[in-house]
Amino acid sequence: MAVKRREKDLTFLEKLYIPEIVKGLTITFKEMLKPRYTMQYPEEKFVPPASYRGRPVLVQERNGVERCVACGLCARICPALAIEVQANETELEKERYPEKFEINMLRCIFCGFCEEVCPEEAIVMSKDYELVFTNREDGIYGKDKLLTPVDHLEDRLEFLRKFR
Repeated sequence: MAVKRREKDLTFLEKLYIPEIVKGLTITFKEMLKPRYTMQYPEEKFVPPASYRGRPVLVQERNGVERCVACGLCARICPALAIEVQANETELEKERYPEKFEINMLRCIFCGFCEEVCPEEAIVMSKDYELVFTNREDGIYGKDKLLTPVDHLEDRLEFLRKFR
């Protein structure tokens, strides 16, 4: 048979919740006196670390050819259905390239699944975080806006290789 324990009766101060209010005010005043870490944005620019997931970009090799082989895995895994890829044949060693590669940045949720699934390290999350559109058509990025030289993405690629 289980022994029933009687709960402790609250004191008069505990019934008024005064100790809890004092504890809460103490925490509030401690937080008010701590230094602030707010960045003055337009004047101070945020420098993201290598692990930051900004907008996705396509890696362009030093010889000017994109790494993408148009396998379409990124488009299939995208939960927001933001990526559209159309492949075409080429005479190069890789045999295929994306004739059309578009990412709808208005739909992109920056999850990084496209980057994880890419077998060629062709699509990478960059450090770009300033995305401004004046109309809906500007939010659809084609290859002209997506291709980024591999030199600009070296730190992100090194970060990814550590975890593969």
